[in-house]
Amino acid sequence: MPAIDRRSLLAGAAATSAFAATASFAQPDQVQAEPDLSGKAILITGCSSGFGRLMAEDYARKGAKVFATMRNLPRPEADELRQLAESEKLDLHLIEIDVTSDEQVAAGVAEAERINGGPLDVLINNAGVGYAGPIELQDMIATQLIFDTNVYGPHRMARAALPGMRKAKSGMIFNISSQLGRVIVPSSGHYSPTKFALEAMSEAMAYELAPHGVEVCVIQPGGYPTKVWVNRNQLASELKDRLSEEQAAAYPELVDRMGKEDGTRRTADPMDVPRAIAEIIAMPPGTRPLRRAVHPGAKPQEAINRVSAETQVAMLGNSPFGPWVKAVHNV
Repeated sequence: MPAIDRRSLLAGAAATSAFAATASFAQPDQVQAEPDLSGKAILITGCSSGFGRLMAEDYARKGAKVFATMRNLPRPEADELRQLAESEKLDLHLIEIDVTSDEQVAAGVAEAERINGGPLDVLINNAGVGYAGPIELQDMIATQLIFDTNVYGPHRMARAALPGMRKAKSGMIFNISSQLGRVIVPSSGHYSPTKFALEAMSEAMAYELAPHGVEVCVIQPGGYPTKVWVNRNQLASELKDRLSEEQAAAYPELVDRMGKEDGTRRTADPMDVPRAIAEIIAMPPGTRPLRRAVHPGAKPQEAINRVSAETQVAMLGNSPFGPWVKAVHNV
């Protein structure tokens, strides 16, 4: 196996627990210094609204060179970000990327690297979609769109950004999963299946990239009051309209709820996610967690995260892959 570099060297000195992947957020009453992201080149997908929009603004204000990407340019959301960048003199660049397009992904990442004069420091795979309804009723239109966006999209982006990161022997990839990437709620369509796939892909990449000095972190948000609910309801309503009478009659209560979910009653602060990622970016290499649950209240996925980490180390810790696995789990 190739030797592990900075990650293994720093992991032993880090004042972290054996499974730092499940470390909790600092409590609100603890004073935290604002992370300084100066000099970091950060590309974020899905910046038209929600976490992506908040990250783009916040990281640019923290000194990063931000590449805010979204699909279907030109659009008002992009114009707003450009105006914000001009008024605040932020190093923020708008690039069109639809993560379901091989061509736009390759061209968009290449453009960001050209502007940066080198590889990206951080890639944040934030773009995603959701559906609702029973698995049986997810037609191939819905199934292909959600897997193409939530799984193949991050894979496309990583494949485009990783050659430069590997050459630089540094870099970070954040994949925005979900609490539902570890636990399952019925009638969420293929949302959990795609996020479970993203979790597995992220962990495999984390091990494989350890000797290259590139780190992968999975962010697991709970429910937040973002535009995701509007988009999810629109997609679920369109799917509902495509159902036959027989299909709808098989799951009457679940079908009735499709397109009617109300995320406005959620009160958690969406800035929790940008803050968590900024905090992790600012951590020393070799101490960063593989996973971070981000939302107030109960975090049932953390128990699964702990068992998963323990199982991986027990299964592979003494194998030829052991150095990679132990480095990722900070053991």
